Amino acid sequence: MTPPIKHQPGSLNIICLDPVQLGQLEKSFREWVEETHRPDTRLSRKRIWIIFLLIRYTGARLNEVLALNPFEDIDYNRRIVSFGKTGDVKSLRKREVQLPESVFNEIWSALNDDAFKEFLTQMFRIDPGHVRRKFYERAISCGFSPAQGAPDVIRRARGVELIQGNVPLPVVQQIMGHSTPNLAASYVKFSDEDMRQLANYFIEKESRNKTSARNMFFGKVCAVRKGDIQSCVDVLTIGEYIITTVITNDSLERLCLKPGLLVTAEVKAPWIMLQKSADEPKCSAENKLMGTVIHIREGEITMEFVIRISDGTSLCAITTRETGSRLGILENDSVWAIFNSFAVILHVD
Repeated sequence: MTPPIKHQPGSLNIICLDPVQLGQLEKSFREWVEETHRPDTRLSRKRIWIIFLLIRYTGARLNEVLALNPFEDIDYNRRIVSFGKTGDVKSLRKREVQLPESVFNEIWSALNDDAFKEFLTQMFRIDPGHVRRKFYERAISCGFSPAQGAPDVIRRARGVELIQGNVPLPVVQQIMGHSTPNLAASYVKFSDEDMRQLANYFIEKESRNKTSARNMFFGKVCAVRKGDIQSCVDVLTIGEYIITTVITNDSLERLCLKPGLLVTAEVKAPWIMLQKSADEPKCSAENKLMGTVIHIREGEITMEFVIRISDGTSLCAITTRETGSRLGILENDSVWAIFNSFAVILHVD
């Protein structure tokens, strides 16, 4: 059995589940629903199963899910679950969370079953204690401790899963319903709709099993300075960094770039330089970001450094083995990731 993820010594011991354990728990719930031949028992178990899926993939609190009206709060055209819209938890932060396509299809199929519709006359309004007991039972069936099956643990694991998938922290906070830090500069703001679009982008990416979003910054154009041949574009990321890029005027017009437009700024790993220094480097590069080295991989010719900056974004830098050794950078070191404005590529989704 894989041990639970816990905080470092000296902090609160908080249980979490890793992706393998989440998969085991999900498999256990599915088998539990299928193993009974009694129709009434199957319907009862299916309701618990749907509650599990909603917590597992939206990161919602148990009371938020139990307050849902699945026939009004789930948008079957957009695959969106709306929390705080109806029920008894209106005081909680209202938000919309998109479901991965495969999970949505499973829930949609269950809710369109006539027998299940008739069974859900009380929606999800059941005793929270009963739900927790069933979750504990499934955890025990996997060889876990009962506490590892708690709804809050599953919710927390979803947040960790998103962060480890390189989803920026403000987007994770949006999905989980946490209050977000101030994401405003004096000249540009991220609206709730902007954050919803960004959250949906990551859920879609996860659903399609795309590669992780290293070296990609998600944000909004905050300034455009047009020259005779090229233009300088500043992007305010959701982590409140300013990424500066220089592009041709043809690209500026083709992408229809203007302040307020949501974009993705990408920088290739070989274009990122590293400097180990407590002070901000004095150099000609416009983009300088402080981060922590979380992984180093050494090959015969090159070395790969993965740096995580404060908003959770991961940057990958590649150097020759000789250069990497000369830098003397170790895991957990603080370093500056440096790249100039010509190294940044803009994408409009």
